[in-house]
Formats: sequence, structure tokens, C-alpha cells
Amino acid sequence: MSAEHPEEGVRVNDRRRIDPETFEVREQATAPASSEEEVLEQDLSAADAKVAELTDDLRRVHAEYANYRKRVERDREVARDVTIGGVLTELLPIIDDVERAREHGELEGAFKTVGEALEATCAKLGLETFGAADEPFDPAIHEALTSETREGLAGPVVASVYQRGYRHAGRVLRPARVAVADA
Repeated sequence: MSAEHPEEGVRVNDRRRIDPETFEVREQATAPASSEEEVLEQDLSAADAKVAELTDDLRRVHAEYANYRKRVERDREVARDVTIGGVLTELLPIIDDVERAREHGELEGAFKTVGEALEATCAKLGLETFGAADEPFDPAIHEALTSETREGLAGPVVASVYQRGYRHAGRVLRPARVAVADA
């Protein structure tokens, strides 16, 4: 083989700093070292870019998961409130019967205990009553069954309440049925 055409096959470059035969420190070639440094810097910058990209992806996924968790919790609360509201709506006729029995003096003994326990449980679940005489009339929460005229009123007011209204979690379950007085 000639010097112009090196032999094909395995080539070994000895890059040891100390010559194994003379045990002297070899001088390093500056050109390959700088190109190696450039390659290493490029590899390092590429690795930094990949780390930054993956970190951004991780932050985005973490934020999406946090938003998902909040949305699920909010939906769970809404579903809970709707379910409780549905059960309370079904109990309203029974609560009305207990109230009528109280008005007629028939709420005594064990029936009184059951009625009070039912009302206390409904109140604990968040059932609110509304609709009282002389409060301002609001068509969003009152259902006007009759009307009358009174002198000296600035606006419509509830004259009398035929049936109380109920709401749960800010939602009207049943409007108060009332008589309205206006000037």
C-alpha cells in the first residue's frame, strides 16, 4: 500500500496524553480540540433546547391537568346541588302538608317530631324559604295569583302569601304564590 492510499479497515488514533514508550507528556493538537469543543457545544445547546422543550411540555400538561381537576370538581359540585335540589323538590308537598298541619293545630306528638325533623334536615341540606307579606314583588321569585290596589305604594308589593317559595343553592325550586298590591 502506498502513502497516498491508506489501508481500508480499522484505524486507531492514539489520543493518550502520556506516551506509553517514553512516558513523556504529548502535546495536544489545537485544531481538533477546538472542533471537538464546537461539536460538544452544539450537542450541549441541542440538549438544552430539548430540555427546555420538554420542560415547557411538562408545564403545559401540568396546567391542563390542574384545569381538568378544577373543572371536574366544579361539575361534581353542580351535579350534587342539582341532585339535592331534585330530592328537595319532591319533598316540598310533604313540607307544605306539615306547614298546613301546624297552622291548623294538628302538629302534635310523634307527627310533630317527624315534621320538625324533616324541616331541620331540609334546612341542613340548604333549603331556604322565601315569600313574606309586604316585601317587594319580584317576578323572578314570586308567582302573582291575584292583585289588588292600595294607596301610597311606590311599587308592587306582596299583599299576602298563599304558598311559600323555596330555593336551594341560589336556584328557585318553587316560586312563592302570592297576592300583589300596587298603587
